[in-house]
Amino acid sequence: MKGFWLTEMSKFNFLRDNYNINPKLLEISEIAEKELYEQFVEIEKIAEYNQLKVLKAMQDNRLSDVHFAGSTGYGYNDLGRDTLEEIYASAFGAEAALCRPQIISGTHALSLALFGNLKHGDELLYITGTPYDTLKGVIGIRETRNSLMDNGIIYSEVSLLEDGSFDYENIKNAINGRTKVIGIQRSKGYSLRHSLTIDEISDIIKFVKNIDDKLCIMVDNCYGEFTDYLEPSELGADMTVGSLIKNPGGGLAPVGGYIVGTEECVENAAAKLSSPGIGKEAGPSLGITQSFTQGLFLAPNVTAASMKMALFTAVLFEKLGFSVTPKPCEKRGDIVQAILLKNAENIISFCKGVQMAAPVDSFVSPEPWDMPGYDCQVIMAAGAFIQGASIEFSADAPIREPFAVYLQGGLTYHHGKNGVLIAVQNMINDGLISI
Repeated sequence: MKGFWLTEMSKFNFLRDNYNINPKLLEISEIAEKELYEQFVEIEKIAEYNQLKVLKAMQDNRLSDVHFAGSTGYGYNDLGRDTLEEIYASAFGAEAALCRPQIISGTHALSLALFGNLKHGDELLYITGTPYDTLKGVIGIRETRNSLMDNGIIYSEVSLLEDGSFDYENIKNAINGRTKVIGIQRSKGYSLRHSLTIDEISDIIKFVKNIDDKLCIMVDNCYGEFTDYLEPSELGADMTVGSLIKNPGGGLAPVGGYIVGTEECVENAAAKLSSPGIGKEAGPSLGITQSFTQGLFLAPNVTAASMKMALFTAVLFEKLGFSVTPKPCEKRGDIVQAILLKNAENIISFCKGVQMAAPVDSFVSPEPWDMPGYDCQVIMAAGAFIQGASIEFSADAPIREPFAVYLQGGLTYHHGKNGVLIAVQNMINDGLISI
């Protein structure tokens, strides 16, 4: 007990002496953490199951160190690339996978999935309301060059109900003979609705397939991978799409995105990535297959660390008098924690504090700016080893009502937790919070 006490005191003293953390804030944080014991145990159970699932996928596909050799040029006969895609397909319970460094973001992966599987006159129906800001340009809701709508693709949407659940009746009424792809956004984006749980996704997939089993269901899985026992592709989604600098890259993937699903849908997307007639056959791995593969191996536990950080943040900010979504008691569908900070000044101070807590560029001070793909100024705090990697401890917010900041990531729980404390302390120092 004496040794434990000395360790706890050493930690508190280090935070006080090096980061000037208010002792009262440390006391509140200790209470918050103790309240989360049972939820942390459940997160660890999910991580262990997903770790076994990823391990089995690597073993079944006979992963070897020879697969870590890179290719250049056309990338023909790249065994490592092809094996990695087989591993992704196995781990996600899908027929096929496209997992490439040439995919630069989650939005790019979604764009490939949509352009590859929709033709002139087809309809894309989003059943989670208007999608995330950057996808508006892909679709053509926000005017851009060469959008889906520019190419003769019809777009319609059905909003979620006020409680965040699917509007089953209006979804059924909206599906028609032109409808080809059903879009589902798992994460909340820059909204305050709850992120979809795997149970909700399972139910809506069954509902849509009962209406027409030929409809292609695409799930934007960004931020949701490994947060539960199953993935959308294991429940019948024809395409499950995401970014490798979020959950599945495990903090090691330097770039990339993935599409897993049916053979036909994945091949259609691959034809858009390279060209018709080439598809998945080309595409150099450029020596980063090992980072992709090792990142996937670490991903279940990195995601668990991020989930713990989000839960800790929710409890802490409720104790500080702020509204949060999801609330600590709610079932979570992703790693994102939204905090309603009431005004722009609070958001900016919090994000500056998040940046101060970063291992990279901690000396930089983030400011709101006109970020491409968004319709208002956005502030982003991300002192990350991989530029823009939101599986690393990071925060971002549109500077608009209702003034919510979105916090996510944490390669380790301990960095994420203490990073939140540093961010809160910055708000205290700025005279915005008193405890």
